[in-house]
Amino acid sequence: MMGSKKILRRPVPVSVPDLGSDYPPLLHRLYAARGVTSEAELRYTLRELESPARLKGIDGAVDLIAAAIRERQRVMIVGDFDADGATSTAVAMLGLSMFGLAGVDFRVPSRFSDGYGLQPGIITRLQEEGGALPDLLITVDNGISAIEGVEAAQALGIRVIVTDHHLPGKTLPPADAIVNPNQPGCEFLSKHAAGVGVMFYVLTALRRHLRETGELDEARQPNLGRLLDLVALGTVADVVPLDHNNRIFVEQGLRRIRQGEARPGILALLEVAGRDHREISAVDLGFAVGPRLNAAGRLDDMGVGIACLLADTRDEALRLATLLDGLNRERRSIESGMKDQAQELLASLSLDIEGLPWGLALFDPDWHQGVIGILAARLREQTHRPVIAFAPGGDGELIKGSARSIPGLHIRDVLAVVDARHPGLLKKYGGHAMAAGMTMAQSDLPAFADAFDEAVRASVSAGDLEAAITTDGPLTSAELNLDTASLLRRAGPWGQHFPEPLFDGEFEVVQQRIVGANHLKLVLRVPGAEQLIDGIAFNTGPSVPDFTGGGARVVYKPDANTFRGRTSLQLLIDYIEPA
Repeated sequence: MMGSKKILRRPVPVSVPDLGSDYPPLLHRLYAARGVTSEAELRYTLRELESPARLKGIDGAVDLIAAAIRERQRVMIVGDFDADGATSTAVAMLGLSMFGLAGVDFRVPSRFSDGYGLQPGIITRLQEEGGALPDLLITVDNGISAIEGVEAAQALGIRVIVTDHHLPGKTLPPADAIVNPNQPGCEFLSKHAAGVGVMFYVLTALRRHLRETGELDEARQPNLGRLLDLVALGTVADVVPLDHNNRIFVEQGLRRIRQGEARPGILALLEVAGRDHREISAVDLGFAVGPRLNAAGRLDDMGVGIACLLADTRDEALRLATLLDGLNRERRSIESGMKDQAQELLASLSLDIEGLPWGLALFDPDWHQGVIGILAARLREQTHRPVIAFAPGGDGELIKGSARSIPGLHIRDVLAVVDARHPGLLKKYGGHAMAAGMTMAQSDLPAFADAFDEAVRASVSAGDLEAAITTDGPLTSAELNLDTASLLRRAGPWGQHFPEPLFDGEFEVVQQRIVGANHLKLVLRVPGAEQLIDGIAFNTGPSVPDFTGGGARVVYKPDANTFRGRTSLQLLIDYIEPA
């Protein structure tokens, strides 16, 4: 919030596309700066979705599921312990049930005892339970690296479909079918689909197949659109880039939620978060619903989160949402303590910010596996460099790490470089451009930290490590009004790689005060105008420079604030410095 940051302005192409009279000039500029080249990219109807036919492996997956339905086979869904995994599991469970598949169940690995994805231990436990084994196993949001897990299942005669979106390694698992837009040879154009989006596509392809074979008559057409609230939640919570296809998923899901047609669990999670479902945006899914759902997988059992999403009644959903809200409060408390420890660890390095390693690898034996990803993100924001936070792996020798990257640095590619140069240092790793996970021996941490720093230095420049904030430039005094705030809210969905508009400008500070112990409340005047505008900067702490009577450069988002029945413009301030 305070401190010193470079304020960069997002470039706008010289030739701004003509989107037609339905879009005011401000939106023409904002959309152009986000790479939109035609009005077609702003159409968010379901008919604009890419066809599932281009997904490699989808025909084989559909054939296996169709056979399972005809033969009344037992099907097991194996999910993941994050929000994308939870929503993917719920979509698979609900969707397959819509097609009349009765024998479907799910398993989610434990973050602490199993680790990520389809592990052989899951198959072993299915054997030990003594019941009938599944005929078909479907992974959702995982599986592309589960070579041993797939082999263990197949050794017992279980067929395996992998549905995933993570980047594959050099060797693919020997599954009976793989559906992943990022696997080699896949021509599907939207490479950024979340795991929940991939599973939704499998269901749409299944419906088409059953129609063509005559196994699904008009009276039994499942309405898969009823699952789009879950698809939207998983897509936003997994922070995948919002390309056109993902924006369709999110917008369609948001419309259902606003109309009150969402799953009771999603409505309950919004309720415990204090959000009105009729007014929500993608930001609410990312910052209110997603963290509460994720809290189950971080601290306890994601089965609780999935049960909330599958709940059929408001009462049951609200009971589970309240439990998730409590877990999220506990997670925040743990995170706060870990952040204090991390600050002490950084201070012990006796280096200023410029002297820190370019790639930070930090470990504390008291850190919690379920929270290290959030801790890494917080430290990345503070240090402006890629961070990996490690916690004990549970067996006394291994440690598990969670990485968060900076723009322009593909963190999984960096780990691949480290792995190639130092074979055996990393036991396992995987992830995306901005986030990754890994396992290694605690004794190898010093060597890894040096190798990681070296690989980061080879991939970025010093300028990439400078604190910067990118805006869409200023709003004119005529644009600083409630209409603009409403326009921008409706103009989304905004998210990763399609960022919510952020503006900067100079204002006169008429008044300022601290409210609620930690928030800076301001009254601002546009220079040369009489208009007064409220502004608020959250979580600044009580020690704030006095800007009163002078000018300030402010980075902000226009928002509507309703107080005592009166709605007025308020600027949500992301950053402020003396003008």
